Amino acid sequence: MANGENLEESSPLLGKVVANADHKDSLPTSTAPPTPDSLPPPPPPPLPKHMDEDNRDGRSDYAWTADGLPVHGSVLGEPIGRAQWETDLCACIGRHDEFCSSDLEVCLLGSVAPCILYGTNAERVVSSTPGTFANHCMSYSGLYLIGTSFFGWNCLAPWFTYPTRTAIRRMFNLEGNCEALHRSCGCCGLCVEDEVQREHCESVCDFATHVFCHTCALCQEGRELRRRMPHPGFNARPVLVMIPPGEQSMGRGV
Repeated sequence: MANGENLEESSPLLGKVVANADHKDSLPTSTAPPTPDSLPPPPPPPLPKHMDEDNRDGRSDYAWTADGLPVHGSVLGEPIGRAQWETDLCACIGRHDEFCSSDLEVCLLGSVAPCILYGTNAERVVSSTPGTFANHCMSYSGLYLIGTSFFGWNCLAPWFTYPTRTAIRRMFNLEGNCEALHRSCGCCGLCVEDEVQREHCESVCDFATHVFCHTCALCQEGRELRRRMPHPGFNARPVLVMIPPGEQSMGRGV
């Protein structure tokens, strides 16, 4: 007789023990509830209609992040849109708003004393440097006198003032002349596409603006600065002056 048959005859309960062991092996080893880490990741949200159509055509440019959010390939590193100037170049009087009186002052300074207007503009741009107004105003006055005396017109001052326009444009991320022409009529497309070439073209346009429309350029820069940032001399906080009471004497009434 075989060994298995001898075991069954010697212990009739052995078959039940073996069956129970096989049943335990088939059961899951852990009855603990599943943790969030062990759960499968949720399916990504459905694509919008225009994105779903692109995927069906086999020309999708979208990728998926770990959070299940679609990311377009051109979003990373995309430049911020340019802001436009508050007033136009030829709007010498400005606009009828809360800056109307300031626009009239800018127009008067640009027509009568452009050296003072340029000094105030440079002082607002470089507010942390002491003596900015005096240095720029005196330098402009010297170049103005030399240009008008030897050449008959103010031809030397624009070489000195146009970097301020470039600094204002970069400070507030303003739209340049090349970008304005590309937006309005579609020209200068090759200059706008490349960042370095565009900056060179905008610098040349800033210089040309100061050469051919010098007074209007100074006025436009002055209006832009007065609308976007206060004067450095007006940033001080008001001081509360405490006046002590006068002397009092104690006397006996008559």
